[in-house]
Amino acid sequence: MATVVESVKETLVGTEDEPGLSATMRGEFMQNAVKDEESDEWYMGEKHFVDAIAPEGEDYHKIKREQYSILFNIADRRREGRISLQDWTVFNNLLAKPDAEYEIAFRLFSDPSTGQVDFNSFKESYARNKKSDSIPFNWDSDWATLYLGGKKHRHSMTYPQFAQLLRGLQGERVRQAFLHFDSNGDGYIEPENFQRIIQETASHKLSDHLLENLPTLCNISPGSKISYANVRAFQNVIKEMDLVELVIRNAIGKSDDGKITRVDFLNEAARITRFTLFTPMEVDILFHFASLDQPSGRLGITDFARVLDASWHHTGADIGQKGITGTAEKAVASSKTLAHDILVSAHHFGLGAIAGAFGAFMVYPIDLVKTRMQNQRGARVGQMLYKNSWDCFTKVIRNEGFRGLYSGVLPQLVGVAPEKAIKLTINDLVRGKYTDIKTGNIPLSAEILAGATAGTCQVVFTNPLEIVKIRLQVQGEAMKAAAREGETITKRSAMWIVRHLGLVGLYKGAMACMLRDAPFSAIYFPTYAHLKRDYFGESPTKKLGILQLLTAGAIAGMPAAYLTTPCDVIKTRLQVEARKGEVSYTGIRDAARQIMKEEGPKAFFKGGPARILRSSPQFGFTLAGYEVLQGLLPLPGEHPAEKELGPRGSIEPATGLQEAKAPLPYLRSRNALKIILDLDIGFGRPKLSAEAANRTSSWMAPLRNSVGAASADPKA
Repeated sequence: MATVVESVKETLVGTEDEPGLSATMRGEFMQNAVKDEESDEWYMGEKHFVDAIAPEGEDYHKIKREQYSILFNIADRRREGRISLQDWTVFNNLLAKPDAEYEIAFRLFSDPSTGQVDFNSFKESYARNKKSDSIPFNWDSDWATLYLGGKKHRHSMTYPQFAQLLRGLQGERVRQAFLHFDSNGDGYIEPENFQRIIQETASHKLSDHLLENLPTLCNISPGSKISYANVRAFQNVIKEMDLVELVIRNAIGKSDDGKITRVDFLNEAARITRFTLFTPMEVDILFHFASLDQPSGRLGITDFARVLDASWHHTGADIGQKGITGTAEKAVASSKTLAHDILVSAHHFGLGAIAGAFGAFMVYPIDLVKTRMQNQRGARVGQMLYKNSWDCFTKVIRNEGFRGLYSGVLPQLVGVAPEKAIKLTINDLVRGKYTDIKTGNIPLSAEILAGATAGTCQVVFTNPLEIVKIRLQVQGEAMKAAAREGETITKRSAMWIVRHLGLVGLYKGAMACMLRDAPFSAIYFPTYAHLKRDYFGESPTKKLGILQLLTAGAIAGMPAAYLTTPCDVIKTRLQVEARKGEVSYTGIRDAARQIMKEEGPKAFFKGGPARILRSSPQFGFTLAGYEVLQGLLPLPGEHPAEKELGPRGSIEPATGLQEAKAPLPYLRSRNALKIILDLDIGFGRPKLSAEAANRTSSWMAPLRNSVGAASADPKA
């Protein structure tokens, strides 16, 4: 009802906005504000303010999102613990200033009544907020005296003076920290001490890759320690990060392959800089940290991103450098929910079905020859129909026509789709779960287990398919043999065979089928993965072509197919309906014993070459088709395109090294926090005790609130 009344009132008498308010500011405020039921006014508390100024989903680099609450104390001008629409407007006007970053830091420490920063109050605030184990900083040093005056002549700082002090503060902190660790005064410190210095002074600006590898700086020159020259050179690189990136982009843009060397960098720097010259040591340091995983000397934008981009992290492509070679494996390895696992598996099940049907169709004639050769019992049991695989192939065409080579292909295609799909899906699923997401490594035992599990699971589909297919494949030769003896055999359809066998009959020889398929996959999949990675060199920077995938799949199929031929022979004998005068087998052991007794050990490898000729190219076609389909039909959101900066470099990389898209107010808020954290990374994190809070003057209340002093926690 109130809304209707307000609408009518606005229509009749109009509305008037507060001076200086814009529709955008009002919209942002109302989107995050809550209504005070007593005063009927809208306001934002600290949490609402953080939601507004630091929305979820943005890239906060190394700054904790909750640290943005420090800025709430600047917006809360009346120290009420809440801000109104007018307070929100004033704060946004402050962010709109071109030097907002430094002014925000100044307002955090300045006395509102004087508009200056009192040194003693600032020093006390620094002491309260720094981490307890921080490297000590001497505010009575010669450097501080130049900015603040001597002990007897300390003066307050104006905004320009304070901003300039902050500008040079980090360098002085590094200098004092170096002296702190250089106990014998020889100008060298241990690599671990250097790492601690940078972590305390610049960890909020640097990538994890850079921070983790800081001790390796000692490797750019002889000796095992780090000199002060190394430290200053490293600090200069950090300080000039934006200029460094500009030089890199320009140099890469002129490169034919999107990569540059140290010489290319220096040449480009000479072209575009006039007053800033990079020293040889500074360039050595830049290329040293960018090339830790790429020692070739030619580096691309993604190599430099590990140094320049504070938010850089290992991507799926980096994981794939070692153990993860398939898209499905990457998706499963990085998955954190069962629902996502199921979705990924269902998607790749469909792709595997298509790829499996394609591979089976391409080699079906070979499979038919293999089956007829394995079913041939030998001269002492019946007439030898075929001398060898080629003789079998030519006689099928002569006696049954070209279509005879595809006898039983329809049920094969219908059945092979889920068979190959479940094999590929289970292998990817198990490999993904045993893969180390950080390193991409997977133990060989886990690779073998994944393959064996996949082969075992596929028997559910394989056995019914095989028994129907085999009986259709040998039906032609049985009819031919019966005709010679004056008998007539009715040609049976696949559905008749299914109904005739029943559910139990469809799984006749299932154990032999499992004994063949489990070791086949246990051999095949690890071999295929290692061929791609170790022989053909598949990596995030090298994508294999279809011919390479086909070759890897075909080679991997050779040992897998031949070594499992004995089990395949036994399975075939068990599943084919014995003809008149032929021995019937009661099981795997009986079949193996009688084959050995009547036909000798060579019988176990009947059709072995045909099996290689069938399985090898079939899996080559299947796996190549599977991986091509993964690229053509990706699961939405599964692996977003990873852009690379190509020759003449126009494409933006997906590394974070690109122009920020966030609004300027957000960027200036983030940059202001970076400046505050240059004082000490403890700002915004520790809590003050009640005693310390009482000692602080009233004008420091904004900072006390930012670190939780108001809570008066006795455990702080």
